[in-house]
Amino acid sequence: MQLDTLQTQHQFLIRQRIRMMVNQYEVHSVAPDGSEGGLLAFAQQKRLAFKEQVTIYTDDSKQTPLLGFKARQRLDLGATYDVTDHSGTPIGLFRKDFAQSLLRSTWHVEQAGLPAITGQERSLPVALLRRFVDSLSWLPYHFDFVAGGQPVFSVVKKWGLRDRYLVEIQNPQIDRRLVIAMAIGLDALQAR
Repeated sequence: MQLDTLQTQHQFLIRQRIRMMVNQYEVHSVAPDGSEGGLLAFAQQKRLAFKEQVTIYTDDSKQTPLLGFKARQRLDLGATYDVTDHSGTPIGLFRKDFAQSLLRSTWHVEQAGLPAITGQERSLPVALLRRFVDSLSWLPYHFDFVAGGQPVFSVVKKWGLRDRYLVEIQNPQIDRRLVIAMAIGLDALQAR
């Protein structure tokens, strides 16, 4: 997938594969009829790593890295994750706001040239249920990311046995690689 083609995408579907020792995610385009389109990227994260790192490849052969994100520190409740391209050039970063996330998960996203972006769970009641009733931790969550009161992108978890997400991008200037990293990070890092 060429970067300029990726940057024209306004929606992605992200689907988690069920594996024992790793988290794997497929990132697909969305066809005009709303169905799942072609594979755009494939991500893999080792479970139980002391320092979180996720590599995102162009496909599931894992031959060509597209981007990745990595925690700056080990075991940090408000960790910052640097997002870089395949050559290590910074794209942006995201970090969890630990204090605000006690009630409703909140993330901050930064990309050079754009104002600060904040993403928060859309529904406070769902956020509270997921936190305080263990048997309801499977409830889908929805994140809206905004900058200066304007929508930038959203991530909506769909109902189902596997984790599936619809990502919609409203701001054409946000780097789609940063959006993909944040969307995968929501699933891979949310419970931490």
